This record gives sequence, structure tokens and C-alpha cells, in this order.
Amino acid sequence: MIPMSLAEVRDLTGGVVHGTDNPDAVVVEGTVTTDSRECVPGSLYVARVGEVADGHDFVAAAVQSGAVAALTSRVVEDVPCVVVEDVQTAFGQVARGVVDRAPELRVVGITGSSGKTSVKDLLASVLSSVAETVAPVNSLNGEIGVPLTVCRVTETTRFLVAEMGARGVGHIDYLTRIAPPQVAIVLNVGSAHLGEFGSRENIASAKAELPRAVPAEGLAVLNADDPLVAAMASGLRSRVQLVGLAPEADVRAEDVSLDERGRAAYTLVCPKGRARVTLRQSGAHHVGNSLAVAAAALELGLSLDQVVAGLSAAEAVSRWRMEITDRPDGVVVVNDAYNANPHSMRAALDAVVAMHVRGERWAVLGGMLELGADSDAEHASVGAYAASLALDHLVAVGKGARPLADAFPGAEWVPDIDAAHRLLSARLRSGDLVLLKSSRDSGLRWLGDRLAAGGADGGQALPAPGTATDAQAVTR
Repeated sequence: MIPMSLAEVRDLTGGVVHGTDNPDAVVVEGTVTTDSRECVPGSLYVARVGEVADGHDFVAAAVQSGAVAALTSRVVEDVPCVVVEDVQTAFGQVARGVVDRAPELRVVGITGSSGKTSVKDLLASVLSSVAETVAPVNSLNGEIGVPLTVCRVTETTRFLVAEMGARGVGHIDYLTRIAPPQVAIVLNVGSAHLGEFGSRENIASAKAELPRAVPAEGLAVLNADDPLVAAMASGLRSRVQLVGLAPEADVRAEDVSLDERGRAAYTLVCPKGRARVTLRQSGAHHVGNSLAVAAAALELGLSLDQVVAGLSAAEAVSRWRMEITDRPDGVVVVNDAYNANPHSMRAALDAVVAMHVRGERWAVLGGMLELGADSDAEHASVGAYAASLALDHLVAVGKGARPLADAFPGAEWVPDIDAAHRLLSARLRSGDLVLLKSSRDSGLRWLGDRLAAGGADGGQALPAPGTATDAQAVTR
């Protein structure tokens, strides 16, 4: 973090200092964190009150680990702290103070119903090949996750990649006031969180808050292949570049081909010229992801050669996103079960169908959450789509996934991941490929880990809902 005194934290948040008579002498120069276990000498501990734990209970542990101060909503005796009315809001104000102290920093905001984390990882990999880059760990993309990421910026950081999610109108607008973007990427508008937003048009309105925050001299990178995203270009004050397969896209892919693992190669066509790109991530959907990355990186000053080299060298980073394991017995496990919505579910199915398989293709699908009243219909639609593909087996896991099985002739339904594990352990054969895909809380990523380990019982167990040892952020 850029060093900041407790007096500066007080001034940014409007809080009151307790526990020290000289707040100018207390300097935060380590991590800023909501997890006391991550504190190091010089840390600021953010005592967030979560659903299952109160961060104030961990202030002493944070200090023992090296924290020099805490951001709190009540006085903690014998600890330097800034007491504020609302810790979450104050944390955002501290993060904005970090951005304002880094005048050379370039900020890229990324949003979309699916693909945010994959694009974040890919862009961070490309940008970090030329300069110091900060990007979220995993999927820290909410009111706590964005400040956690921003506070990792140092005096030498050139690029900040901020993943921005929304669970309501105004959420992304709030995040852009913490990390004002010079470049915005909008990937797609799907059905994720449809139950909360009510319609895809409302989701589009929420996602559009990101490009609307870009200044006139900045750039909005919009998906030409998604009509709701492309329509966001109207009325923006910034410049716009459309990316995609559409012929009108400013940055587009031509001559796309897939290898036996479903990894794409294509000709990148952009205002800077043409070049051949070869990706290491499986799935044709990564073509669009990489085009958005290319547009953003070129805007940030990278050359076309640097962008092509960065895209071609980038490996998958975050777990449970098209994570492929070749088991010693010849079974291929594709664990893409970090999260799911109808759009990403279809993309994952397309990806495994494009892969070369010696044996049979299995799709093990769990429930897609937060789809509202249309949930059963959306699950049935994905099941019908799967039935149209070259899949040999579909196993639907859990109550919410039953409509998937009903729409796929010959599909099997099991009540939980243990039953799925027993079925698959008995029937997978050398040369088979098995895809795991579900929303995070449906738990199929843990089943994927067990299968990748050969199905051994030593695989990671599904944690109990609500388990926590600290007041950590839950982000989506």
C-alpha cells in the first residue's frame, strides 16, 4: 500500500482517532485487510461486521500479527483506531485515497454477467508483462473486494485491474467512485442474478454504470456480439471500441480455429494491424474475452506485438475455470464449477464438445442459482441445449438441477455430490471426458477436485454453509 498515516485515514473517512495521541506518527504501510490472519507489520485491519462474525473480536489478533491500527465502528481499548459510523463506506474512502495518491495509475474496470474473472486474469497477465499490475485475487469484485484490491497499489504500480460485480442498480456506480476507470470493459448481459434484477434490461442498466463512468478521454470496450452491450455505446461521453466476431467490430477475430483441447487460434484485426493469436485457455468463448483484453491493453499503450505475446503466453490463474486435469487412468476432468449462469453453462458445454475425446463425453451439471421465477425454465433450456450437442451422458446434481435432466433424454439425476461421486467413480472409463459445471454454492467444484484426484476420499470436502473464522467479505 502507499504509506498513509492514521491522521490521513481519519481525514479521508471523517472518523475519530482513539488509542494514540499522535496519529501522524502511526503509519500504515503494510497490507490493508479484513482478515486478521493476513496482517503483517504495518497493516491496517478493517474490522468489518459480517453475517457470521464480528471483526472487532479479531482486532487483538490483528495487532499481534503486526497491524499498527484498525478501522472500526466502536472503540477498541489500547489499540490505535479510527472509529467511523460505517466501516464498509469508510474502507471505500480509504481505497479512493490510495488511488488519488497514485497519479500515474491507469485503472481498468471489468464487468459482465460471466467471464469477469477470466478476463481479469488474462488482462493482468498481459499488462504485468510490461509494468507492475495489481488485480483482484480470485473474484474480489464487490464493496469490500474492490477496496481490498485497490489498497494493494504501491507507488510503483502502473496498472490496476478492477473486477466489478453488481447485485443491484447503483452498485457498480459506487465501485467506480472508489476506482475511477480510464478504460471500461463490458463483456455480456446474461441471466445471472435475474431474480434480483427482474429482467435482462435491468441487468444491462446496472452494467452500463461502468462505461458511463469513463471520462471523455477514456475508452469503453463493448461486446459487439451482445446487442444489450453494444447498445450501451449510445450517449457515452468516452470513446467506444466494439470487440467481437461481428464484422462491424473495431477489434475482431477472423479465421478462428480450435485445437484438440478446444484452445482457440485466430487472426486479430484491429486499428493497429493484424496478427495471429494462439490462446492457452480452452473454450471458444475465450476469443471474445481476449479481444476485450487486446483492446484495453492497446489503449493502455502496449504495442500489438506485446499484446499478442502476452495473450499467447497467458495461463489460467483462478481455480475452477475450465481447469483441466489428465488423470493417470486416462480420464480427463474439466472443472468449470466456480460459478454458472445459462450463458456460461452453454459456453462450457460448447467447449467440451469441441475437445477431442477418445471415450465418452460426460456433463455433470448442478443448479444455477439466483435466476428467480424463470429458474426451472432456464435450467430446462440448458438441458435441451445439451441434448442438441455431442454429449454421451448428462448427470444433473441436486434439486434445482432436476429440470436439466428432464430436458435431456436419458439423463440421470442424483440428489447430491456424494451420489454423483459414486456414480461417476463406478462408470468413468479411460478416454472419457467429464465436465463439472454449477453455481458456486451448488458445490460441484469440490466434486471436480475429488474426481481430479482420482476420486479418492481425501479430496477437499464441501465446507458447511456459513463457516467462518473472521469477518471476511463474501463477493460475487
